[in-house]
Parts: sequence; structure tokens; C-alpha cells
Amino acid sequence: MSTPPAPARATRFPLAVRDCSTMLRRNLLHARRYPSLTLNLLLTPIMLLLLFVYIFGDTMSAGIGGGGPDRSAYIAYVVPGLLLMTIGSTVVGTAVSVSNDMTEGIIARFRTMAIHRGSVIVGHVVGSVLQSVVSVILVGAVAVAIGFRSADATVLEWLAAFGLLVLFATALTWIAVGMGLVSPNAEAAGNNAMPLILLPLLSSTFVPLDAMPGWFRPVAEYQPFTPAIETLRGLLLGTPIGHNGWLAVAWCVGLAVLGYFWSAAKFDRAAE
Repeated sequence: MSTPPAPARATRFPLAVRDCSTMLRRNLLHARRYPSLTLNLLLTPIMLLLLFVYIFGDTMSAGIGGGGPDRSAYIAYVVPGLLLMTIGSTVVGTAVSVSNDMTEGIIARFRTMAIHRGSVIVGHVVGSVLQSVVSVILVGAVAVAIGFRSADATVLEWLAAFGLLVLFATALTWIAVGMGLVSPNAEAAGNNAMPLILLPLLSSTFVPLDAMPGWFRPVAEYQPFTPAIETLRGLLLGTPIGHNGWLAVAWCVGLAVLGYFWSAAKFDRAAE
């Protein structure tokens, strides 16, 4: 096969960007027209936030701090973990959406069109990251409304916290896309992605690591959510970050790379 001339190669990138933006717009329109799935997944972290603050807040704060009940201190402790849990909940909808595309025949239609093959996945990923950011902002607004404050964080620390949230959302989104591609239907995709909601429950979201049984502590400490949670706490609340910063970045980069190659391989195989 002869090599295409330079002008033809030069036009590929803008066309790929155009196709990716078209698929992104398609996914955002779907999210706007069918918001029930996103809202249902978003309600999970909000309900947990209200439950643990107003029902368990005094008891949990006294147990963690070893002093008297301090609900405001527990709000500060629990919010970073719930922000990351919000991302895990949101990307479950991405797995379901990808599975729907693969099983309802729309991909077969796209194959007959002159569009960039990877634009379908890229549209899902970018759309999911944007939805995750909006979901985090909504949960964060609820947290601020009930008393969360981060007065000591600098502008640079806020930007670093936001960057970590976006990086974490990107990593989980690629994993969710892979889960959607390997699932035979939307229900199976939702079930396969459930660990993204359950893992935060087995992390330092609600209680510190030293309050956990010794045999379970390594599991909670080195899973993806705990380093990211502790890093986010350090940035927003001034607690020690230690080795959690590079662990969080390593988990995010590793999951994103794994999810990308896994998703690309599965999608290419399905498109053959």
C-alpha cells in the first residue's frame, strides 16, 4: 500500500478532532435527555454524606478524635473521600452507556460512516470526565452548604486538588469504558462496574487506617482510593500527605494506561 501524500496525512488530525467533538456532543445530549441514571448514581454519595454527618457525625468524630463530638471536624474528614466516591459512582453510567452502544447496533452504523474509529470511545471518555467534574462540584456544593470549609488551602493547593480529581476521573473512566465493552448488556455493565462504588467503602473515606483491623489495613491502604483520598485531604485540609501523593498519581496513570489499551483492544476487536 502506497504512503498517502503529506497533505492527506495533515488533514487527519483536524478530522479526528471534529469527529471526537461530534461524539462528545452526542453523549452530552444523551446525558441531558436521560438524566435519571446520572442522578441516581449522584444520590449515593449525597445520601452517604448526609447520613454520616447528621446521623453518625457526632459518634464518628468522637471515636476518631478521641475527644468530644465535633460534627464540623467529621465533615472535613469525610468530604474528600466522598468526592472521589462521586467519581466512582458517575463512571458507572459510562460503562452502561458504552454497553448500550455496543449492543444496540449503533456501532455497526458508525462503521458504515466516514468517521474516525476512536472518536466513539474518546467521546465517551471526555463526556464522562466532564460529568464527573460537574457531579463533584454538586456534591462539593452540598458539603459547603452543611459546613465544609477549607480555609487553609492556597490557590495552588486548590488547583492541585482539582487536577487530582480530573486525573482520577480520567483513569476510572477508561476502566469503566473497558467494563462496558466486555459486558454483554447494560445490566451486566452496571454490575461489573460496582467495585468502583464499593472500593471507597473499603478505604479511609469514613475512618482512618489505624482504626481498621491489622490484617485488613494493607488492603485499604494500597488500593487506588485511599492514596487519592489522603492526598486530597492533605491539599484541602493541611494533613500530612507523605507517600500518598506519588502513590495516587501512580495509580491514576497506571489505571488510565491499562484502561486505554484494554478499551482500544476490545473496541478494535468488536469493530472487525
